[in-house]
Amino acid sequence: MDGKAKTMNHELVQERERELDTPGPVFPGRRSFLGMLLGIGAVSVGALLSVPLVRFALHPVLARTTETAWSDLGETEEFSSITSPAKRLITVEQRDGWRKMVSEKAVYVTRGANGQLRALSSICPHLGCSIPWNEGKGQFVCPCHVGAFAPDGALISGPPPRAMDELETRIEDGRLKVRYQYFRQLVPTKEVIA
Repeated sequence: MDGKAKTMNHELVQERERELDTPGPVFPGRRSFLGMLLGIGAVSVGALLSVPLVRFALHPVLARTTETAWSDLGETEEFSSITSPAKRLITVEQRDGWRKMVSEKAVYVTRGANGQLRALSSICPHLGCSIPWNEGKGQFVCPCHVGAFAPDGALISGPPPRAMDELETRIEDGRLKVRYQYFRQLVPTKEVIA
């Protein structure tokens, strides 16, 4: 190669280098574009799949437990002449997190010291056993640890820490209604837990 050819070759190389150095749009190669597209697609699919999982995990935290509705115990005239506690069964429906619970609970209707109708929970405040009315003894007797309660629910003897739990009642259109609640056991004061 002579000097003239070398100079021309050198000028061509310099011109190419100048073309490469000039700022302008740089297009990625086909492989890097497909890799970037695959990454964006994976992130999008992951985000879409995580939405139901996050909702499922957070639902019990964000959802409130339903309030227990008022249950009908009967006409107030039915209880006008009661001399001992009258047992009534009510249906309680409650939603808690993912579960919907429907259960039947026993409630005793009795008269308080002032003559007002009262509803007592049949759940023992000691360990949660069901307390039946014992007609022969004239008192409630818990079968688990022989806790005894008066007809108005007051504690007579035994290990229970307090009297039977009184439920909230109201009279509506001549009918006695009760709102069933669950109470903490083994504590001396009445604490609503649900």
